[in-house]
Amino acid sequence: MQSSAVPELAHTHTRPIHWVATATAVAGVVALSGLLQPGAATAAQTPDPQTPRTKSAPAHIAPPDPADVEFPIDCGPGRAVVKKEAAGDLDGDGRPETVAVVHCDASMGTPPDGMYVLSGTAGAGAPRVVATLVDPGDRTNVDDFAVRDGEITAALLGYSSSDLPSCCPDVRESLKWHWDNGVFVRSTPFGARSV
Repeated sequence: MQSSAVPELAHTHTRPIHWVATATAVAGVVALSGLLQPGAATAAQTPDPQTPRTKSAPAHIAPPDPADVEFPIDCGPGRAVVKKEAAGDLDGDGRPETVAVVHCDASMGTPPDGMYVLSGTAGAGAPRVVATLVDPGDRTNVDDFAVRDGEITAALLGYSSSDLPSCCPDVRESLKWHWDNGVFVRSTPFGARSV
């Protein structure tokens, strides 16, 4: 075996003091990095003029709760059940409205739906029905229901004849509602009705 030409150096052997010094240095770096955090981001995004503006209510205003509403639907001895609900600012006033699809609780069959717009704020008492978009007397069911960008869209399942049983709708119609001059205007996209 050939001996090294370089004499053995004392600092090449680790001793407990080396481990203590390394641990102290790492702890110091971690503590210092915790103190030197970047400030909060303050940049504001400029809206893109090409992006369509959406109507949405501020996050701090809760939409009306359908559980607090008496719906104009006659269920006899039964009760009204909220099948679906969605919220959004439909009239552009900065406060959310709730759209609720409601039907009578039935143990059998397919009860017809009603679709209602609810409005109200926490300080103004209980929410109330401000518009009926689909009347349960029309004998239809609401499907594919959504509230987006200030518009309500839904597909209505109905019947081509009063002789058909309520289990088997044979007509599907896509509809859209939007707020215009104080009322909800209903429109049917081209080719939206099928049998």
